[in-house]
Order: sequence, then C-alpha cells, then structure tokens
Amino acid sequence: MNKEKLDRLFSTLSFEEKVGQMIQLTGDFFNIDERIMETGPMKKLGLHDNFEPFNVGSVLNVTDSKNVVELQTEYLKRATHRIPLLFMADVIYGYKSIFPIPLAQTCSWNFDLIEKSAQVIAKECYDAGIHVTFSPMVDVARDARWGRVMESPGEDVLLAKKYAEHMVRGIQGNREMIGENHIAACVKHFAAYGAPTAGREYNSVDLSMTSLRNTYLPSYKAAMDAGVKLVMTAFNTLNGIPCTGNEWLNKELLRDEYDFEGVLISDYAAIEELKYHGYTANNQESAEKAIQSTVDIDMKTAIYANELKTLTEENPLLLQLVDESAYRVLTLKNDLGLFEDPYRGMKREAEAETSSFPREHIEAMEELARESIVLLKNADQLPLKKKKIALIGPYSKEKSVLGFWAITGDEEDAYSLYDGLTEFSDEENLGWDIEVASGAPLIQEKDFYQFGKYADRFVEETQSQEQLLAEALEIANASDIVLLALGESAYQSGEGGSRVNPSLPEHQIALLKELKKTGKPIILIVFSGRPLLLDKVVDEVEAIIYAWFPGTMSGKVLAEILSGKVNPSARLSMTFPRAVGQIPIYYSELSTGRPHERIEPYHRFASRYLDESNSPLFPFGFGLSYSQVEYTEMKAKEEAGKHYVTIQVRNTGVYPTKEVVQLYVQDKAASVVRPVKELRAFEKISLKPGETSEVAFELTDDLFSFIDNEGNEIVEAGEYILFIGQHALDDRFQLTVQR
Repeated sequence: MNKEKLDRLFSTLSFEEKVGQMIQLTGDFFNIDERIMETGPMKKLGLHDNFEPFNVGSVLNVTDSKNVVELQTEYLKRATHRIPLLFMADVIYGYKSIFPIPLAQTCSWNFDLIEKSAQVIAKECYDAGIHVTFSPMVDVARDARWGRVMESPGEDVLLAKKYAEHMVRGIQGNREMIGENHIAACVKHFAAYGAPTAGREYNSVDLSMTSLRNTYLPSYKAAMDAGVKLVMTAFNTLNGIPCTGNEWLNKELLRDEYDFEGVLISDYAAIEELKYHGYTANNQESAEKAIQSTVDIDMKTAIYANELKTLTEENPLLLQLVDESAYRVLTLKNDLGLFEDPYRGMKREAEAETSSFPREHIEAMEELARESIVLLKNADQLPLKKKKIALIGPYSKEKSVLGFWAITGDEEDAYSLYDGLTEFSDEENLGWDIEVASGAPLIQEKDFYQFGKYADRFVEETQSQEQLLAEALEIANASDIVLLALGESAYQSGEGGSRVNPSLPEHQIALLKELKKTGKPIILIVFSGRPLLLDKVVDEVEAIIYAWFPGTMSGKVLAEILSGKVNPSARLSMTFPRAVGQIPIYYSELSTGRPHERIEPYHRFASRYLDESNSPLFPFGFGLSYSQVEYTEMKAKEEAGKHYVTIQVRNTGVYPTKEVVQLYVQDKAASVVRPVKELRAFEKISLKPGETSEVAFELTDDLFSFIDNEGNEIVEAGEYILFIGQHALDDRFQLTVQR
C-alpha cells in the first residue's frame, strides 16, 4: 500500500480505532470456536465494558500456525476496516531450530554464523505466521547473578554492537523492506536493563552519563543503524525515572537524537507498573507519562484502552501523540505487506507439516554450536584417547539443554550428551564403550519448577542419594576416564532467575569430590545460562568444557569436540569470577588512582581485596583449543597513506585451528577517565598446522574514540597503548601510538 492509500485509510479511523491499534493482548482473550471474547481475561485485565477486542492492533505469543490463521480470519471478519492483526512472539534464539543461548553465541566471535542463525529464526517464524520477534536483546551485562545474562551478548560493547547489527540484519533482511522469509525485529530493553543493582531482576539502574553513553547505549544505537523496526522499553528505572515513562530517554534520545521512526512497545504490563514504581499516582497518570514518552503499544494492560479517551478530552494536545503512535503501527503493518497478504508466509493447511528439520537449518545449528562451546582447561586429556568411558552426572541423559527462552522448541528434538556420544561413536567407528549413571539429581529444590512448561518437570528421584552415588562410583572405577556432566537447571537462569550465589549445586560438587577419589581423570562438562563459580572444582578435574545451553544439536556437537573432529575455537564473552564477592567483574573497568598492579604486593592501600585476588578465574576473551598458537612481531606500519598495526600468528600444533586475534586499546590520558583497556577490533582466522598468518588492524578513528555526555563521538590527541593478544589480560604484545 502506498503512502497516499495508507493516509486515506488512517483518516477514516475513529479515535477508539486508533487507540485499538496501540493495544496488545494475548491469545487467551479470544475464543475462536464461539467467536466471543472470554470474560475471564477481559475482566481480570480491567478493560472497560464497551471495549471492542476486534479492533486491537496486535497479539502476543500466539505461535501455532493453525491458531494464527483462525484468529486472523475471525478478526478480519469482524474488524471495522479489515486492518490485519500483528502477531508478535518471544523467539529469542530459535523457533523450532534452537541455537545456543545468545551469551554462548557471542563466544563464537563469528557474527556471520550468528546472522545465519537469525535468518533461520526469521524463516521459521515467517512460515508460522509470526510478524515480529522480541529479539535481539542487546543489554550489556556484567553481573553473573542476573539471570538474563543468558540472553545477553555479554559484557563487551563491541561484541554487543556486532550482535545487534547482525541479528537485526538476519531477522529483517533488507533494511528498506521486510521481504519473503523475514520478519520484523524488536531490539530490547531500552535502556540499560542489563545493569540492575545487585543483579536482582527488575531492580533499579543508576548510571553516570559517561557510562550510559559509552557502555550501555551503543548496542541499541547499532540496532537503529541496522534499521530495526521496533524497540521495547525496559522494566527498570534509569537514574530515578522508569524507562517506560522516561520522556528524555524515549523522545529526546531515541526519537530525536537517534532519529528512530519505528514502533516503541512497552514490555509486559510496564505501563501499569509505573505506579508501582511510585512514579505515578494512578493509571491515568501512567497513560499520560507513557504517551508523552512516545510509547506506541501498551503490552497487556488496560491503561491505554481505559485512560486515553479521558486524557485527550482533558488535554487535546495529546491527540497528536495518539495519531502519531497509531500511524506508526499501521506503517509497520504496511512495511510487512500485511494489507496485501494478512497471512504472509504462513504455511497453509494443504501443505504437509514435517517434524524433521531442513538440512540447512541443522547445519546452521551445528556450525554455531561448534564455535560457541568453550574449552576452559585441558591437561592433555582431550581429544579423548581412552575408549572405556563413564558418563556420569545429571546432564548425562538430560534433554533439557535448550535454555529458558526456547518456548517454541521441543526438548525431544534435542540430542542429550548420551545420545550424541553413542550415535557419533557408531557413525565414526570409534569403539567408545560408554556406561552411564546420573550420580546425583540435577537440583534438589522444587522451587525452580513453578512456571509454565517447567511446572511438571520436577520428578522425585526413586533412588536415594547413596544409591545414585554407588552406581556412579561403580562405573567410574571400571572406566578409563570420567565424563562428568553437571550444571544448573535451565530454569535457574533466564527472566526471574537471579541468584546470590551462582555456582554449581553443592550436591553436584560432592559427587565430583567422590569421583575424584577413584583416581580416574575427569572431564567436566558444564551446562549453564551464566558464568558459574568454578573455584571449588577447577583444580579437581583434568579438563573443563563449558557447554552453556547449546541448543538442539547439543550432544552431537559435544561428541565432535570431545573426539577432536572439531577443534574448539570459542572465546569467553563474559568474565568468570573466582569468588562471588568479585561480582560484577569485567575487564574494562575504569582506571583508579591506586591500581593494585603498580603498588607492591600485599600493600593495604591499593584497589584490591584483602582476602582474594583481583583477577578473574577466566578472563574475557579466554578460550583454549587443541592447538598451540604463537604470536610474534607486533609492528606498526604505513601503507598507501593508511596506518596499521600487525602481528604474526602461527599454528605450532598438529590440529587445524581457528584463532581469535584481539586488539585492545588504552587511552593513557583523557578528558574523562577511560577504561584500563577496551576491545576495539578482532579477527577470527583459520590456520593449518604450521601455517603463519599476518593479521593487520587499520588504525581508524573509531579505535580511539569515545562518546561525550552530549552524544558526540570524539577522538582526543595523545598517546594510546595498543595490545594484541589472546584474551583481555594478555599484555605480552603492546605498542604505543600517537594520535
């Protein structure tokens, strides 16, 4: 529909119909069979008696294609102007094909693979009739206590920016239009949702403008630059003002400075929650704050439906804001081509549904999982050389490896570790003799299983802890090596999954300690949605593979890595603490006046702990492979008027490998205190055994810039130290340059 036709349609809408476009309900409001609205949800939400559900603009989390067709068809029969519904859903890292959790994905440092995963997500959503996914989440996160780190790109600004850009491109395709096999992306949560006080979900965020501009806003801006169609507000307060009612944040910054013309949607019930923050006295004030902040869609409250009419009667100036919001929603529908085809992309009933995954989707899942799983330790036990294997631990046969937000995925499609090992051994004729025992339950508390599809997952053990341990010790003693699969439950991370002590459960650690007594080498495989505290186990095992929640192909890909068919190449996108008291811990902290590195050891008056090292257990950017890679000859050079820094990188091992060469920059003296170092560039290269490659980084202004408090990107004259290495604490190769 061209703009002239869209304007003509818009001019025919009544005020109530415009407000309807600004309301999002869930599918349980509609009873398709009886073609009436259910009274329960309507009354529970508090919608007024004359509310017309068949004028709402969008529906949340109706993801089954049959229900989408039925609801859209019924809606179009009854809607006054036959304006199609928008169907939106939480498809964070997979619809049916479930990829590794986002925090694991960024450990790949391979954003082409991440973009490919987003294309698969878009295709599967497109086929199901979903028009918008609430992804990507690009909140920079530095506190492992916070459960939603699992869907974050991690602690680093550059990685978060690249994740935002590539996810938006993969989901939406061409930024000027959303074509076949693509849907609209919604970046979230605006803004700084990833910095809640004490890592507690929904908690307040208090940041300096310098920190906000340089650390937390750039990833959202990267999504805008990639053409993202929607932005979701954050639940939190930002410097005392709730984000959903924050006019400076949403109007002055998002709309005016960032020039965002798309749809701004509240998070679930966030407009109503303005009064619970103590920011508004009643629902009418909440509606006023939200509409003045240019929030276009009220997700799952009655605030806009009940309050906007009275508000605009009292203040006619607000009518213009209602018009602008409703028009933005119609523009999004038009960008998606819904006026021409309300059923865009949807598989019709005549098309046979298949339970199998397309080959290209399987390959995409495998490729990203292979490069997302991190080898943290290896005392010459991997790749596996021994044949008689004891597979022990609660994750040995567990299929719940998809993570918290895989709400449309099917765990039955997933490869458990046991499935993957046995199938791979047979396919490759490895002759692995695998005995399996759980040894301990995954968790001992039922409290984590009280929500959604997880509510019925808690199964009481029929065997005692003593029996489980005895079985595990029996097969361990008869084996050559122990593969020990431990971790947290998928429900212990994700939204509402904050933990004061993010570590392995004590009963799992006790199992490890007992297995250690057998004298058999132990390969620890950890499943988790966050960096767990591993200080109690790191010295007890010969190797550690951090699997995260790797998605559908979990066990198959882990078998490839354990065997050596795949050489691990992942590098951490979030620092691993050695003690809970270090959290939040991240590599790019600001310089202090008394840095502990420059003061003699054990000096009291330095920026250090009395009872623990400042250093992490595993730093940002760290990860091992089965090869040894040597760095030499860091140099500055000029070529064709451009300046570069180069380094020689050689694979001295016997396996082909992929190496992430990382460039960090330190600003020695600036008008504001800058981080001790920041990742400013990287390159992931492939090296054959014995191969040497020169890696060159061009010294462009963006390597040295920062954002001032007014939003200007500036480069100051002075000295900068460049570091090239294998992780954030690798200071072996450095060079000072002048700008």
